[in-house]
This record gives sequence, C-alpha cells and structure tokens, in this order.
Amino acid sequence: MALHGLAAKLRKKRFASGAISFERPEMKVVTDEKGRPVDVYQKISKEANWLIEEFMLLANRSVAEFVAKAKKTFVYRVHDEPNQEKLENLRNFIGNFGYKLGPTNNGKEISKELNTLFERAKDTPEYNAIELLSLRTMAKARYDTDNLGHYGLAFKYYTHFTSPIRRYPDMLVHRLLERYLSGGDSAKEEKYAKMCKYATEREIVAAEAERASIKYMLVEFMQDKVGYEFE
Repeated sequence: MALHGLAAKLRKKRFASGAISFERPEMKVVTDEKGRPVDVYQKISKEANWLIEEFMLLANRSVAEFVAKAKKTFVYRVHDEPNQEKLENLRNFIGNFGYKLGPTNNGKEISKELNTLFERAKDTPEYNAIELLSLRTMAKARYDTDNLGHYGLAFKYYTHFTSPIRRYPDMLVHRLLERYLSGGDSAKEEKYAKMCKYATEREIVAAEAERASIKYMLVEFMQDKVGYEFE
C-alpha cells in the first residue's frame, strides 16, 4: 500500500509538471504451436502497471541526473517538443468534432491542452483518431549524448537504464555507470554519440517490424471471418 501511494504521488506530480497522458492499449496476438493466430486482445495498463512504471521512470531519471551533474559522457533518452505545424493540423482536425486547443506557445501549454483534449474526448467514437493524430504531432524520442530532457515525460534528466536484457542502450548506460562509480574518467563522447545514433536507427527498424508483424497477424486472424458482423 505504501508503494502504491508513493507511485500515485509520483504520477500526479509528473502530470502536474507537464507530462502527456497517452494511454493507447496494445494489441496482443495469441498463436498456436505452429505460429498461427488464434486470438487477439487489448493489453490495457492498470494500476499495478502504473506502479511499476513510476518506479522504473524514477530509476531512469535518477541515474541520468546523477551522471549529468557529474558532467561526464552519457547516453540519454531525449524527446523534443511537438512541431507547431503539426499542432495546427491537429487543431484543424479536432475542430471538425467541436473541440478546440487553447494557447500552445510553449511545452507546458501544449501538454496542458492535449491532456484536456484527451479528457474531453474520452469514451467518444472519435477518441482513437484524435489520440493517434496527437501522437503523430510528437517528435520522435531518440538516444543522444546531449542531455536535452524528455518533453513527453516532463523530465529534465532521463535515460534508459531498467531493461538491459532487451535494450542495448540500457547496457551502455550500465557500463558507463559502473565505470563512473568505480572512479573512472569520462568516456569519449564522439564514440558514444555514434552509438546513440546507431541505436536510434535500429530501434526505428525494430518498431516498424513489430507494427508490421502485428498488422499481418491481425489480417491473418480475420481471414476466415469475412462476411460476419461484429460489435
């Protein structure tokens, strides 16, 4: 209960600071022993997921802040503010449904307006389209040796530290942290800048492959259902 309460406070503080609430459910495909899809369901985040997420974010942020203040070469996860032109496209689109965006002159105003929009549109037929288009106004997060902060999470310091068994940048972070905690000198920034660029490129390829594979499996799952009607 104590952890749950603390996680709730961390989450509340994060959104009060300007974090954006994207809660898109993930599509999961269940396959048989031959790899054929037999079921599809939505994975929806619940309070237990939020608890884990908040402490993962806290670990990531704490590690990034520790090294940034030591002024040593590091691998950060950074995220720029949304593109204003894309925001105008979103403003025009939601106007068709009777919604408006207020002032969006800076990052905090943008996050406030988007969160208000999501709250107003929640549980409406147009919600998914609005959230998807809003997501596309966002800049792409990337790895960088320059600590530019993470706009979407409203963090001044952020890295990927908590998943070294599935993300190579996390492994880089672990190695650098071990080096600095052992009293080692700062690593060569040029070397890590190149690795950050490469890791970002491979992440994009992997994400596109994942989305394509899920779409393929969804189509395969629906092949024998042509002509049927569903809710």
